[in-house]
Amino acid sequence: MALFPSREWIALFQEELNRNAAYEEAARTWEGDFVFLIQPDQGLLEPATFYLDLFHGKCREAEMLPNPQARSAAFSLEGSYGNWRKLIAKEIDPVQALMGGQFRFKGNMLKVMRYNRAARELVNTATLIPTEFV
Repeated sequence: MALFPSREWIALFQEELNRNAAYEEAARTWEGDFVFLIQPDQGLLEPATFYLDLFHGKCREAEMLPNPQARSAAFSLEGSYGNWRKLIAKEIDPVQALMGGQFRFKGNMLKVMRYNRAARELVNTATLIPTEFV
């Protein structure tokens, strides 16, 4: 079990993502990096930030950052710890959560919507990691 959020969790996420053939196919022409911001609530006392470098169906780099300004990225997704937890547990749909204001997105939304299947595979991959929550 890996604690979410942690360096161990993001490393496992990268491994799973790079093994996911469905993600690789859906994102075969995708180029863009992400910063994921997890805001404290429900027991998480400090914010956490993940960085992912996604390129042609592979995750070239994944790391936990000391703060959101440590790396710039083409895209960012921000939400409360509780909403990230629900997303990983498949209790909320990623697109509906975004449209419903449970997450805040920065970047080219049209590009992301063109890769809707890849975005769903990212979330599906996160659900495969044995995760322990705070």
